[in-house]
Amino acid sequence: MKIAVEKGDDKVFLPDGRHTVTITSIEEGTSEHQNVPFFAAHMENEDGFVTQRFYNSPAGHPIILSLYSAVGIKPQEGKDLDTKQLVGKHLSVEVSDHSYTDPASGNERSIRQATGFRAA
Repeated sequence: MKIAVEKGDDKVFLPDGRHTVTITSIEEGTSEHQNVPFFAAHMENEDGFVTQRFYNSPAGHPIILSLYSAVGIKPQEGKDLDTKQLVGKHLSVEVSDHSYTDPASGNERSIRQATGFRAA
């Protein structure tokens, strides 16, 4: 079997620890189980990448606002934030694994995540 390697597929997950990254793309979607809108920010550097989902919900807003703050975008009351503003921005993130129970199967799963957003 041959496995095609597309542009950007040649990177591995970032290792645990703090990394300075660039947001290279944003994908939007809706969560599989609760239909909550989200955007996924693909963040990378020369060592690898991490993709982090941000949920557009009351619980997710403080996390989204900390991301925007870390890249130097100040939210203003009454003005919408556009996720396209994030592409090309640099920031510092803490990368680690996070375990959770999958609601569909009840099995424990682990994902790679970025937290602790700071200015680069």
